[in-house]
Amino acid sequence: MINKHQATLDAAVQALHGRTFYAAFPENPSPEIYGADADAQGREKFAAMRGQHFTELQQGEPQGWAGQEESPYEQKSLDIKYPYFAPDTLVANAQGAFGEWRKLKPALRAALLTEALEGMKNRFFEIAYATMHTTGQAYMMSFQASGPHAADRALEAIAAGYEEQTRFPEETRWEKPMGKYSITLNKTWRAVPKGLALVIGCSTFPTWNTVPGMFASLVTGNPTIIKPHPKAVLPIAIVVAEVQKVLADNGFNPCICQLAVDADDRLITKELAENPAIKLIDYTGGSAFGEYIEGLKGKTVFTEKTGVNSIILDSCEDLDKVAQNLAFSVSLYSGQMCTAPQNFFIPAAGVQVAGALVPYEDVVQKLSAAVTGLATNPKAGPHVFGAIQSEITHDRVKQLAFDGGRSILAHGTVDNPVFQNARTCSPSIHEIGSEKVEQFSQELFGPIMLVIKTKDTQESIHLAAQLAREHGAISCGAYTTDSAIKEQIMDEMSLAGTPVSFNLTGGIYVNQNAGFSDFHVTGGNPAGNASFTNPEFVIKRFTWVGFREPVA
Repeated sequence: MINKHQATLDAAVQALHGRTFYAAFPENPSPEIYGADADAQGREKFAAMRGQHFTELQQGEPQGWAGQEESPYEQKSLDIKYPYFAPDTLVANAQGAFGEWRKLKPALRAALLTEALEGMKNRFFEIAYATMHTTGQAYMMSFQASGPHAADRALEAIAAGYEEQTRFPEETRWEKPMGKYSITLNKTWRAVPKGLALVIGCSTFPTWNTVPGMFASLVTGNPTIIKPHPKAVLPIAIVVAEVQKVLADNGFNPCICQLAVDADDRLITKELAENPAIKLIDYTGGSAFGEYIEGLKGKTVFTEKTGVNSIILDSCEDLDKVAQNLAFSVSLYSGQMCTAPQNFFIPAAGVQVAGALVPYEDVVQKLSAAVTGLATNPKAGPHVFGAIQSEITHDRVKQLAFDGGRSILAHGTVDNPVFQNARTCSPSIHEIGSEKVEQFSQELFGPIMLVIKTKDTQESIHLAAQLAREHGAISCGAYTTDSAIKEQIMDEMSLAGTPVSFNLTGGIYVNQNAGFSDFHVTGGNPAGNASFTNPEFVIKRFTWVGFREPVA
């Protein structure tokens, strides 16, 4: 097993250092790559799961069956039931597997987990349809984000954990000259895992946001319990099943990795999180619950919470290209991405375009027209917007209003010719004065675009950095042709722990993060305390312990 996957692990470790493009799993769902029948078979397998019990898990006899998922495209239940286990049972199962898993060499753990990703690869299309009908992502995003991109992020965590556990020698002969004699010791070290791990998933990206923490804990020797959002279970359930299959096929306890679902009448996340045996917690979701998780004593916690993402418009060469890029960024998956831009800071005097000043109102109307054009495009719209995962998000967009603000573009629907009952909503655009900071200082999840009229670019930069420092930000976009302004934005946003994408046009967007190259979330502001995938993301999951004795 180690020999089979060593080349992949070595290439992944090298990619971590180089930060250049690397993808172990092709993102193009073409028949040439995955097979002529792969898409049809994945769709059929997903369809066959509906109305059934999910029986692939190897966690013993369940205490019941539960399931709450519904399709945002159909607005009806998937009626899939998953095995329910009480929190104490899950913890006891994990404790029973701890000794076996922690004693394996890091290279073997890494190889077994990489083997599980190969099994996941064979089910990318099945996972894609499961993601579509739980999150509302459009087909292409569902395939890429929950399949290849998630697998790459998982491999990234495996590689980082493998490297950090093998960075130092397992043993050495230590000799200290003392003049006429020497002191000689045999020294050995062990990378000792912290204990049981819990990963709490979100409803919009059930694999992409879950697998980094999941595989980081597993590769470092910690049995891991995966607690998905009750509305988005199936995509990650398939991944857990593949991990359990590899474990069982190689003679290991499948309860090294378990799926935990809420009962229909009982939420179990807090019970699991507060259990003293749980030592590691990964969390993706809202800030209120994230702050509760961060406040638990005796836990090492990794969080990705909500942030207020900004766009700073100062100057550009082609405003039409900028508007198209930004319209796509705010519309992709209907703004339901943690990296989606929300606050668009535009100077009251306007934006310099190829040396000429374009008035503020003209800039705003270009942005509005670009959003409208995408939302009403019958060919592109459904494939960009997808569907709204939650009724709460849908209602937020419909009901949003600001005291003293101006509505620039009202929300609408995005017609989907395949799913007539899809829950959709095009972006609403609101103008707010820069003095109304309290109105734009919180994340408004969904397709919502706030245009903030500032005195000048200096105020735009100040506000964007202030919001990131005080409320958190995961992404920032900036458009400027002035090198001094660019340097100022880099300096102030770096101090606010926020990465910046400059002057993006064409086929790359502020929303996108590349595995093995981009650090997702910095851990440097209130949007989260961890980063996918820096060394801290894995080394805090184990402890180096040394042993020494005199040489006989």
